[in-house]
Amino acid sequence: MTLENRIYFDNAATTPVYSEVIDAMIPVLKEQYGNPSSTHAHGRIARTLIEKARKSVAKLLNVSPAEIFFTSGGTEADNMAIRCAVEHLGIKHIISTKIEHHAVKHTIEHLVSQGAVTATWLKVTEDGKIDLQEIESILAENPKSLVTLMHGNNEIGTMIDLNEVGLICTKYGAVFHSDTVQTMGYFPMNLVETTVDMVNAAAHKFNGPKGVGFIYIKAGLGIGTMIFGGSQERNMRGGTENVSGIVGLAKALEMAYAKIDEKRNQISELKSYMISKLKDQIQGVQFNGDINGQSLYTVLNVSFPPNDKAEMLLFNLDIAGISCSGGSACTSGSNVGSHVLAGIGADLNRPSIRFSFGMQNTKEEVDYTVNKLLEILGN
Repeated sequence: MTLENRIYFDNAATTPVYSEVIDAMIPVLKEQYGNPSSTHAHGRIARTLIEKARKSVAKLLNVSPAEIFFTSGGTEADNMAIRCAVEHLGIKHIISTKIEHHAVKHTIEHLVSQGAVTATWLKVTEDGKIDLQEIESILAENPKSLVTLMHGNNEIGTMIDLNEVGLICTKYGAVFHSDTVQTMGYFPMNLVETTVDMVNAAAHKFNGPKGVGFIYIKAGLGIGTMIFGGSQERNMRGGTENVSGIVGLAKALEMAYAKIDEKRNQISELKSYMISKLKDQIQGVQFNGDINGQSLYTVLNVSFPPNDKAEMLLFNLDIAGISCSGGSACTSGSNVGSHVLAGIGADLNRPSIRFSFGMQNTKEEVDYTVNKLLEILGN
């Protein structure tokens, strides 16, 4: 079976690149090969492309171009936000949850192990929600903290309200960072009207190229260099810029914003359709996350009743031509169970599959997938 004939339900891991994005990148790869740090004509052209892309991203988010810094992706940007807050802002305490992306969770754990900070891990409910009062009570005792909470969970889809958390952080003078990798390009973001100090994104999550992302850092925050080397990204991140990738990122985000309402309506309808089909046809099916509340419309985490056939469920779906995930893409190749499902206290004896949707998916693909699940599970 060729990839073209397979069903792709793993858009939370990565998305197909828009053809228009590829078209925008190819001339840069072919013709604009100058180093953006060079002062000659070739370099100046490359520099102009980067700054044009920066202005485009900033305009979409309603921020200053000086607040946008390009990175190699979401993981680097998460590291940058957390490590630089500790190093440059004197942060000694971090508030987060055990269901954050590993780029956040492992960074905090490393800093704790080095004695650089202490950390408080917030309690989460069985559907992945946090208690705002708990954040406030912790900040009352540790006002100069970094609060880092993802906007939308990549495995179960549960979301937080950025402004609600941000207002509490502002009250106590805390720094607020949010990993918005799963929400950038899917929900409109006016960062001037959002109480947040730093957010980050990865282009490949919104139909752009891999290996490029950005971080927004609110003006005046005082964060300094993450990667030492040259003076790129206004001395914040050394290393020659990925010019074609940055151009592709800007084009992909422009297209994402142009289609943002259409995308939400189409994918939300598809997710609701799959929920209905699964409830009707598979006895004992359950769902992880806050599917009836504030949740990513792109992610559906399905929990199936335990049985012998279910143990190989993900493998058998792959054989049937359906690409999906048993957890986040960053851990799907390992034997380690999902830290998110463990963190919400899910029954780990029940196999869980994450289906994540894009504009290319159809109801016919949902029908085929549910039928294959019935065959595999023997319902």
